[in-house]
Amino acid sequence: MDEMRAKRGIVIKDDWPGYNLDLFTYPEHYHDDIENVYIPHGVIMNRIERLARYIMEDFEDSKIMVLCVLKGGYKFCADLVEYIKVLGRSSNRYLETRVEFIRLKSYLNDQSTEDLHIIGSSDLSFYVERVCSLLRPSSTGKTMKALLKHVETFEPKMVKVAGLLVKRLSNMTESLTDYVGFEIPNRFVVGYALDYNEYFRDLNHICVISKTGKMKYKI
Repeated sequence: MDEMRAKRGIVIKDDWPGYNLDLFTYPEHYHDDIENVYIPHGVIMNRIERLARYIMEDFEDSKIMVLCVLKGGYKFCADLVEYIKVLGRSSNRYLETRVEFIRLKSYLNDQSTEDLHIIGSSDLSFYVERVCSLLRPSSTGKTMKALLKHVETFEPKMVKVAGLLVKRLSNMTESLTDYVGFEIPNRFVVGYALDYNEYFRDLNHICVISKTGKMKYKI
């Protein structure tokens, strides 16, 4: 597999059934609310470590501004930045990182809406003429386009996007993500800080929410 293809992520096929819940530990109060373990925590962590290696190899600049998209991106951001630090210590090549946070809201229940709300600081002027790495937990493309347009108004030197999950859509013409953890079917997943109306962030694994879970936590 060539390096560019590897950066595009591990492809999970449409018919992937996931793993039986009995094979893993998870918060018992979610027993009826999830169908399966879609991506185990250990696999997530190993893939993030590989993404950190790609970033270390690609960035010549010794300083990088990391923009973490909250709330769902906080675990991905923390683990990726930590792996970058560990790799720096072991290779004696430190990639200085400064982390800033921005919060987006574009989902109502399990549906992505047309409205993208930037909550918190929308002034990203500290990115002017700096290398920016944008960390997004998952993306269907629509919210990413809007966010990139917003970030680019502040004229950063370069912008690279790292996404843990990229959803495969029938009308998807291009990927805006430079470093992809996993390419998955268009299924609504939770866990590893990804939520459904603020529930399921405490799951370590990425799981598929059940119909029972959707009804139970629907607003």
